[in-house]
This record gives sequence, C-alpha cells and structure tokens, in this order.
Amino acid sequence: MKYAKTDDALAKLTPEQFRVTQESGTERPFTGALNDNTAPGIYVDIVSGEPLFASSDKFESGCGWPSFTKPIVTEHVTEHTDSTLGMMRTEVRSMHGDSHLGHVFPDGPADQGGLRYCINSASLRFIHRDDMEANGYAELLDQVEDIQ
Repeated sequence: MKYAKTDDALAKLTPEQFRVTQESGTERPFTGALNDNTAPGIYVDIVSGEPLFASSDKFESGCGWPSFTKPIVTEHVTEHTDSTLGMMRTEVRSMHGDSHLGHVFPDGPADQGGLRYCINSASLRFIHRDDMEANGYAELLDQVEDIQ
C-alpha cells in the first residue's frame, strides 16, 4: 500500500484534525475520541493512512491522550527535537503524511521498553481488527490481540 499526504485527504480533515496534524497543535487532555478506546485494531495516520500503532501496544498512562509503548513500523514514526513551551521534548510525526502526532517520553512501562508515545486522537484513525483486511491492512493482523 502507498501512503501519502494528498490535498483530498487534507480537505476531509475537521478543523481540529487540521490544527493538530498540520499546525502541530495539541488537543485538550481527556477530550480525544480514542483516549478510552480498548477495541482491538490499529491506529493509522488520519492523513496518509500509514499504520502507526497497534491496540496491543496501547496502555492507560493517565496523561489524557492515547499512549503506546512502540510504533507498529518504526520507520513510520519520525522523531524531532521540540523546544516549544520552554521545554525540550521529542516530537513524533508520521513519515509519509508528515502529520504531527504528539510526543514520546521515557516514562512508559519499563518491562515494555520504557517509552510512552503520547498521541493526539485527532491525528489518528482507528481501524477495528474486523475491518483491517477490507481496508488493506491484513498483513498487520498478527500485531493485534485476539478479540475476546
């Protein structure tokens, strides 16, 4: 599958999705539609569709944004130094869509690598495990836990 940022994809974004992904915005904590999502599936870039995170790597961090221990495909998540707001952080963006996703911090579960990818719901589209094959993500089914 080919992943790219297109004018058509940008035109379909809500104002909040555009602000977050294209203007490096941040949604308010505990307001994102995917923060409390516990369904099995994958999270893809809302702009390009590239797979970013799996539900099997999602955990409750209490920070108010969806948190993950690692990306599905490391190369799809790029890291950049962010010195805004008077602090040094590591911003994460999607490789093909160049969407602002959020930040990565070294305070995640130690037994799973110690990272916490703190991601804006507005930058993601969730694809349920049952819909992954029909949406072209069958090769990633092994990344998602079984439906209980």
